[in-house]
Amino acid sequence: MDNFLKTVGALNDETRVQILRFIHQKGEVCVCEVEDAFSMIQSRISRHLKILKDAGFLRVDRRGKWAYYAIRSPLDRFRLECLEEISYLEMPTPSSVCECKDIK
Repeated sequence: MDNFLKTVGALNDETRVQILRFIHQKGEVCVCEVEDAFSMIQSRISRHLKILKDAGFLRVDRRGKWAYYAIRSPLDRFRLECLEEISYLEMPTPSSVCECKDIK
């Protein structure tokens, strides 16, 4: 029950749904890419990412000072179906220009 409620709660926010779709479309993103794409401060983006991670949608890979987020794999059927439904929503796809991937 707790996992279900965390998942539903994570999706009960428009910004988190948009972030989840952004990451799903991009494959793997740095926190700074999400920050740039959504024009939000890092602390707010990190909070949204933590909620999505705790809900079982995301994995994080730390490389040096950078944190990269991607859709966790494998996902259970419920989360996969949530991602599929999100892909059908009409919403703008933000873009980002981040150079952290070029800096190793």
